[in-house]
Amino acid sequence: MAWVIWLAAAILLAVVEVLAVDLIFLMLAGGALAAAAAAGLGAPVWAQVVIFGVVSTVLLVAVRPWALRAFRRSVPETATNVAAHVGRTAVVLLDVSAHAGRIKLTGEVWTARAENPAAVFPAGTLVRVVRIEGATAVVEAAGPADDPPPPD
Repeated sequence: MAWVIWLAAAILLAVVEVLAVDLIFLMLAGGALAAAAAAGLGAPVWAQVVIFGVVSTVLLVAVRPWALRAFRRSVPETATNVAAHVGRTAVVLLDVSAHAGRIKLTGEVWTARAENPAAVFPAGTLVRVVRIEGATAVVEAAGPADDPPPPD
């Protein structure tokens, strides 16, 4: 009967891994599967716990780093949230200076300021987002190679 408990634990850990995607719970699920196999072969409970601990540790130390590298190579990292706006072009709505201004970025109106304290961008100018600080986009002049933002 102990093997059923270990198998249920392995399934539960695998489900948690699907939500976390960090490969930690998957390694623990591997340890639980090894303990389930030991329980199925009639090992005492203390041996099952030791097998769970040893196999989980080996998987975490030896397999997880390799698996994470392979996973990160195969899945491109995508910028999300405000990080996705860095490098995009925007249109100045209200003159942007080092202190204040407004831009239209991906269809939304943002507070903006110029990165260069001496720069002033008049309304209608194309600018490029350098970084986002809080709810303010820090911008610079858009180069000639920058594409204009899509129409809204």
